[in-house]
Amino acid sequence: MMSQERNSADASDLEGFRAYLQFLVAQRTASRYRAKIDFSGVVQETLLEAHQEMAGGAQVPAGQRLPWLRRILANNLADQVRRLAAGKRDAAREISLQALDDSSHRLEQWVARDLRPHDAVQREEEILLLVAALEKLPSAQREALVLQYWGGLTLLEISKRLACSRDAVAGLIKRGVRALRLEMGDVR
Repeated sequence: MMSQERNSADASDLEGFRAYLQFLVAQRTASRYRAKIDFSGVVQETLLEAHQEMAGGAQVPAGQRLPWLRRILANNLADQVRRLAAGKRDAAREISLQALDDSSHRLEQWVARDLRPHDAVQREEEILLLVAALEKLPSAQREALVLQYWGGLTLLEISKRLACSRDAVAGLIKRGVRALRLEMGDVR
């Protein structure tokens, strides 16, 4: 009985991963599919499958939920792309689990760069806090931060993408980092 109660409590906790999954799917889906794939639907399907697995007895400890959810998300995205490209097989169109893992790893490195190192559970919580804090930023600041820290682009490359000066990008990033630190309670 206690295990069933714990499983249902764990399953209800999965809702806290919604923003993280939406962030990943938005960042990793090729631009040609952005208008064709319902991101919120894929995320909803992912959370539903995760709830069903946990209701079926799957035990996923805190700290190991990010890779588990990424696997489900990658499978659901791949299914969506396959449906869109039915009859037009092209390996370049596939969304791989490795791409999501690489993207998530960059996000985790970003957290590790700006925050204190912790165990897996605390890192997972910090990643979720970071994604929630990113959502609160103005879109230009969020995009500049994601392109630099997560995409690895230089200020010049970002300025070309955002169609603004290099100094404007530097200002967006500086204000964005400051806002993230304030939001996350990490004022240095």
